[in-house]
Order: sequence, then structure tokens, then C-alpha cells
Amino acid sequence: MRPIGLRLLAALIVMMMAPAAAMAATPKAPAIAVSPEARKAGMADAPALVAAASLPCKVSDARLIGKAPPDKKTGSPGSSLYEVACDAAPGFLLQTAAAGPPNAFSCILVNYPADPATKTNTPCILPTNLELKPAVATLLSSAKVNCAPDGIRGIGQTANNTLIEVSCPGGVGYVVTASAPLDIAKPASATNCLAYDAASGNIKCTLATPAVRLAVVDNLAKTANNGCVVKDRRFVGLFTDGTEGFEVSCEGGKGYIFKVSQGAIKETLDCAKVPGGTCTLTDTRAATAEQAGLYTKLAKNSGSNCNVSRYAIFPAKGDTEVVELVCADGSGAIGMFPATGKGVVLDCGHALVAGYKCTLGKADYASLTADLRKFDKKECVVSSVGQPLKGADGAIRLEVACSDGLPGYMISFSDPQTPKEAVACSFAGNCVLPTNKPKGKS
Repeated sequence: MRPIGLRLLAALIVMMMAPAAAMAATPKAPAIAVSPEARKAGMADAPALVAAASLPCKVSDARLIGKAPPDKKTGSPGSSLYEVACDAAPGFLLQTAAAGPPNAFSCILVNYPADPATKTNTPCILPTNLELKPAVATLLSSAKVNCAPDGIRGIGQTANNTLIEVSCPGGVGYVVTASAPLDIAKPASATNCLAYDAASGNIKCTLATPAVRLAVVDNLAKTANNGCVVKDRRFVGLFTDGTEGFEVSCEGGKGYIFKVSQGAIKETLDCAKVPGGTCTLTDTRAATAEQAGLYTKLAKNSGSNCNVSRYAIFPAKGDTEVVELVCADGSGAIGMFPATGKGVVLDCGHALVAGYKCTLGKADYASLTADLRKFDKKECVVSSVGQPLKGADGAIRLEVACSDGLPGYMISFSDPQTPKEAVACSFAGNCVLPTNKPKGKS
């Protein structure tokens, strides 16, 4: 990346140019008078220079800042410096080159230097180039960031990108990546400064401290209203759905990840329910044990004797939490727990009928064997199952094989816990388990 130091350009102006007051101007300084001669020369040359630099600029004002003659001692071919103002867009400083198009730097980078403690030697001073925050706000809007910028710092530009740091009310900060030459009509992106705080690259945000930026998490925790008194906090990063992740650990031992978009929480994830390693500030072992205890209580309330030792979360089904449970004896089950009222726990056989497959615990098909007994199929002990099928009548059909190796059955269910018919595979058709296929067919 090329920083916006413009040392050669500054030296040129110090040697050739006029009032010291012009050198020390800031974006908030009152407009500085431009001589008629400088404006006339600028307006005469600017349109051709803008075209040569391929700038997105309809010239509305311009000035010649200064010229440096060739210097045989240093080999400098000489150069001229101009400021141009653009209609409805931030302007540029243009420095002519010996060959090729002029070098162009956005007035945003020029007037908001990378080191805010320094004075800009050669600021943009044309009236429409003095107030540049609206242009930065346009870039933020393009990046889908809701922020009225209260601080701006020009980081620099590469061959294709202009990088600008922006601070927002409340301490949040972003690095905006826009086009180069800067065109506020083109798409821009914004990355939370906290991502750069955690990285080892050479781009850092300096308009606020990481601690100030992270303070936004405390406000998020308040809006979450889940009883968390924040103990520690960290920026997780950007999720694939475009939300930003923040982790908090709470005084009581719990922890959460907030998925945030446009400054608002879109989803709250309990650290006890996310894959291991996702939360790093929370003692997930303690949180997991606490959650397992909760699922044990919910299972018992649903009529199950499962003493939960492990669990995994399925996507919620409306307001019903769906959880794969591993019981203390190693058997598996699927728990379906609504936000209010009694839940249901399905063994791994009946869970298939409901559309869920156990992957963590041992599958026990004793309940399917009991279903067969209801239809006087006493000779079959279910040893394996096939994939559930949906019949024309809407019923779910589940193929089962028998431990004695003889052909099994197709059981139809009106709901996951209610079998309504059991038909031998020799009559049912669609049986695919090895012992259920007619002899002679592979």
C-alpha cells in the first residue's frame, strides 16, 4: 500500500509556494482565498488532467497550486500540482508526471492524514472540498453500515483501492475499502476495526482504542436482556450470513455469542449449545454440564428416563428446540422441547419417522420391536432400519429388518409414536435392506 505521505509533493510546494497559512489548513478551517490567476490556470488545465487520470469528476472548480522546474542535480523532471473540485463528489489533488497520467489523491486522504496529529502540508482548500464527511457517509451507506462518521482518517491507497478509517458514535470503527481513484458512486465495503485489532497486518485503526470499540458489547448485552453481567468480551469475526459476532462471558459462568447486523442483535447463541471451541472466554465444560442437567430435567418432564451426558443442537422447529441426546447408558434419543408445555423424547427408531437421525448415541430399536408386537409379529426382533418413506396417504413408512435374517416388515406410522400397520416386505414392496429383498435379487 502507498501511504498518502506525499513527501515529494510537499517538498515541491514548500519550495515554490506561498503563504504558510495555506500549508497548515485543516478540513475545518475557513475557506482560504484563491487568487484569480491560480483559479484561471487551474480551470484551463484541469479538464484535460482529469480526463488523463480517468477520474470520476465533472470539474466545478480548480486551482494551480504550484510548479517546480526540472532539477538537473536531483534528476527531477519538474512537476505541477493542482486541486480540482468535482460536481457532487469529493475532489482531488493532481500531480503531473513526466510520463503517463497525473498522480491523483482524493481530498479525503489529503485532508485527513494517516497521522491525525500531523498537519497536512498541502490541503484541499476549494470551498466544496472542505466538508467531506457527507461523501464518507455515502461510502458507509454503500457498505451497508449505519454510521454518522464523527472521525475520519485516510489510511492510503493501492492501485485499486482507497482505504479510510471511520469512527462512529459509541466507539465503533470501520475500515472502508473503496475504489481508486475514489468514486463514491461505486460499491464500497466496510470491515469492523476490531478485526484489524486481532490481526497482525500493517493496517490498524487509531481513532479509538480496542477497549473503546469493544465497549459496544456491554450495550448489546443489555439489549439481549438475558441476565448476563459482562465479565469479558471479544470480537469473534464476520459470519457467512454477513453478521458480526461478539462473544461475552458472564459473571455467573454462562457465555453467549451475539450475531449483530446494523448495530442490532439478530441472534443470540448460548455457548453451551455451540460446537466446542467456538466460545473461548467461557468455561464451556461447566456451561455444558449445566445445560445437560437442564435437558435431563426436560426429558424427565417428557416421560423419559434419559440422564443426559452429551447433546447436540438441531435447528429449531418454530419455538421448539430439537436436541440429540446421549443418555448415561450410551443410548441415543431425540428431544423436542417447546418453549412452554411438555416436550417429547423419541428413541432413535421413532426419531427417524419424525425426520431426525441419531449420530452420537447407540441406537436401540426395542420400541420398534414392540410396535410389531401390536400387530402380532412376535417372531421379529428389529436389528436395523431403512430410510423412512412417505406414502401417498401422507403416512410415514419405515422398513425394519429382523435379527434372525428372515424377511422383515414395512411399518406405517400416522405420527412418530403411533404405528398403524405392519406389512411383510414380501408384500409391501420397496424394501431394500439385504435380508428383506426377495431371493435372487441383488
